Amino acid sequence: MATLVQSSLHFTNLSPPPPSLSLPLSSISLSSTSSLSSSSSISLSHRSLSSSSRNLSLSSLTVKAAVASEKKKVLIVNTNSGGHAVIGFYFAKELLGSGHEVTVLTVGDEGSDKMKKPPFSRFSEIVEGGGKTVWGDVGAIGTVLEGLTFDVVLDNNGKDLDTVKPVADWAKSSGAGQFLFISSAGIYKLTEEPPHVEGDTVKADAGHVAVEKYLSEVFGNWASFRPQYMIGSGNNKDCEEWFFDRIVRGRPVPIPGSGMQLTNISHVRDLSSMLTKAVENPTAASGNIFNCVSDRAVTLNGMAKLCAQAAGLPVEIVHYDPKSIGSDAKKAFPFRNMHFYAEPRAAKDILGWKSSTNLPEDLKERFEEYVKIGRDKKTIKFDIDDKILESLKLPVAV
Repeated sequence: MATLVQSSLHFTNLSPPPPSLSLPLSSISLSSTSSLSSSSSISLSHRSLSSSSRNLSLSSLTVKAAVASEKKKVLIVNTNSGGHAVIGFYFAKELLGSGHEVTVLTVGDEGSDKMKKPPFSRFSEIVEGGGKTVWGDVGAIGTVLEGLTFDVVLDNNGKDLDTVKPVADWAKSSGAGQFLFISSAGIYKLTEEPPHVEGDTVKADAGHVAVEKYLSEVFGNWASFRPQYMIGSGNNKDCEEWFFDRIVRGRPVPIPGSGMQLTNISHVRDLSSMLTKAVENPTAASGNIFNCVSDRAVTLNGMAKLCAQAAGLPVEIVHYDPKSIGSDAKKAFPFRNMHFYAEPRAAKDILGWKSSTNLPEDLKERFEEYVKIGRDKKTIKFDIDDKILESLKLPVAV
């Protein structure tokens, strides 16, 4: 049986709603039974995504001021590992802060060792905010959540149709009005014309693509979100930490190729705010795919320099040919060795969403936590780095 944990509804340090296209409300109030927010709704009489023009076409766009945001009951089906786990954590907290009811179903067993790591070790913050947490097998989701119904279901777990279909089918049969899916920007095919935008060609054999197709066929109101790399407190997959590990120890930072490859690194709060926009503007979001990313790219060299700036330390960047280290190449660096970045055009145009990622400032916050948890003193092996340095005929640290 799944264990359900609940606490009384309580909000602290509640942030005001983000800027929107709506008329200002003279009074905004939150309670355990209702909420008002100055969000905006966007209705589209026609919209299309063109892979040839690579542009979002909106033939008729109407923006209406929303007088009230309906309180929703939201289920987040959350993965128990990987970089996407933190998305569900942030999304849950943002929804609670906006007055919605939230239940997080995490795949697996509450007592597993995985739950001792962030963001799972911080799920008490969800409960303290009035949310519920439950663990179980998504293949038996009807049993795990027996008797419960939700207005919105987010699948932040499955990467293929076999995993997502039981959740989607249950959501539809139980009366959920909206289904959201965390996909991946990694499903785009290589392009000679970056960045990736919604409507670009995707890999037909990618599991996420099959999920998006199925949702479009069975759900009247659905949307898919394609994230890239992300930073944020509670992330259990190294991103900025990889750079900090080398910078604080005075080691060279090995970057494949020229280091001028462009990528996209977002603070996870951008992802959660985009998802919240979709929950609060379901008609506008319906049937759309959104690149769930920030609106600025960064070079690989630039990321190393920004991390060093945040740490207040110098950085030595060395470049290498990935072929020189053979099979270790994929494990040697946390990002793809190529231009790989997308733009959030659909979210801006359709949802009125705005990015808040500011890497120079966000990385300062991340470095403070890096030091606070003592990772700067942790013993770390750099075997692959040493192999790279040896191939470059550079001194290897003892």
